[in-house]
Amino acid sequence: MQATVGDRWGDVGLAEAVTFLAQPDSDQLAFVALALDSADEADLDRLILIIAAAKARDIRVILVAEGVSPTALHQLLREGADEFIPYPLPEGELQRATSKPKGRPAAPKAASATSSAEVAVKGEHSGVVIPIYAMAGGVGGSTLAVNLAWELAIIDKDLSPRVCLIDLGLQFGSVATLLDLPRREAVQELLTETESMDAEALLQALQTYGDKLHVLTSPLDLVPLDLVDSKDVERLIETARVNFDYVIIDMPPALSDWSEAVLNAAHLCFAVLQLDMRSAQNTLRLKRALTTEGLPFQKIRFVLNRAPGFTDLNGRSRVKRMSESLGISIEVQFPDGGRGVGEAADQGIPLAESAPKNALRREIAKLARSIHEVNLADAAPQKVRARA
Repeated sequence: MQATVGDRWGDVGLAEAVTFLAQPDSDQLAFVALALDSADEADLDRLILIIAAAKARDIRVILVAEGVSPTALHQLLREGADEFIPYPLPEGELQRATSKPKGRPAAPKAASATSSAEVAVKGEHSGVVIPIYAMAGGVGGSTLAVNLAWELAIIDKDLSPRVCLIDLGLQFGSVATLLDLPRREAVQELLTETESMDAEALLQALQTYGDKLHVLTSPLDLVPLDLVDSKDVERLIETARVNFDYVIIDMPPALSDWSEAVLNAAHLCFAVLQLDMRSAQNTLRLKRALTTEGLPFQKIRFVLNRAPGFTDLNGRSRVKRMSESLGISIEVQFPDGGRGVGEAADQGIPLAESAPKNALRREIAKLARSIHEVNLADAAPQKVRARA
């Protein structure tokens, strides 16, 4: 506090905070830093009252928490707290949080963003929602999500499909890294205020890559998976769906309370696996979990990454045995992209730009074309009916 505001601060106990905030002197406050630890979770009602009293006077509330459960943090953020900072504080983090302007920033007026924003806020699209799951770490789920989204964005120069890539790996999502995009505070603001979400709010949180692909990265800070619930995710996907032709979602390697909302909103899903025991066991567990809960397992299309070559008869036999033992159909097989995949990731660019002739890139482009062709074929009868 001393480093951030000098001597212009004071401390007050939680028991006296509501009374203090009700006094006229509190109007001079720029922010309230609410310092909490695990012992304070037993007094959540008092904390909520403090937040409400501060918000009634338009005072920013910053949570500085140590050992507080994700559930409690989520509830306090939902009740109106503006920011969460873990303790010990990262260097300069408090100053960054306090210097942030109040409210939602105005929509940018830059000429480069005007045309895309004007189209998006009309809500006239009916996009295809495609979540992508990785059946084990390192199998290439995020690689497929990023490159499939980019291939769809550049697939048709005449129609120029609008594509939105959403990273729901709230904690360790890597889409921002794979596209060399900064993580922004606006993402967490959007996710914690979905009740007021509209197309303009979504656009302010999105970034563009190559003036073609719109990207919602994972949040700047490490947040709990239950920062959002099913309703939040439903609103996010629906807002994106009506403003884009394709919505690609990079899913986290975990099932959460809102996973069902993603599955129900999806038109189809891709599950990426490798020819190894990790992928096989996790696929079997996923299948059992979804079928037990009555969730739409039939929407999932399995993609085998680093598949054996055409002449590798032993490898192809192993793929067949794996498919039969798991009771699934492996509909797409990708070759090993080799060093080019890692180099593209390190540079933060899609394979189409770094290695356009890469074998994996060609197969992802082929998959994108098939998705686009099916989508156009499905859309044509609807246009005919509309004209009739």
